[in-house]
Amino acid sequence: MNIDDVNRITVGAKFVGDIATRHDIRIDGTFEGRLYSEAHVVIGAKGVIKGEVYAKSTDVYGTITEGNIYVKDVLSLKPGCSAKGNMFFQRVQVELDAKLIGQCQIVNEEVFNKVSAPVRAFLK
Repeated sequence: MNIDDVNRITVGAKFVGDIATRHDIRIDGTFEGRLYSEAHVVIGAKGVIKGEVYAKSTDVYGTITEGNIYVKDVLSLKPGCSAKGNMFFQRVQVELDAKLIGQCQIVNEEVFNKVSAPVRAFLK
């Protein structure tokens, strides 16, 4: 993958709606809606999410104000992040000073594929 394959919502930008991508995506601005990535999602330190995220893997440095996060593989909550919502993952890494308010549940790939199907359908 090269740098041109990374999607990005930059600081100061706000996106409202649904996004589906086969590539990595980085959120440094504000995102409201449903986000599906077949690759990696990074929520940067200034990034704010309100909605649902479905991804192969996710790093959270910023803020999730509400919503469900579904991760097929590894969810990583970084120092200083604030996540409010329910987290579903196969594996999780919670670093010191990460804040999490919500429920956590381990799910397998079959469950992930079922819950992400409506947003994943946008890629067809």
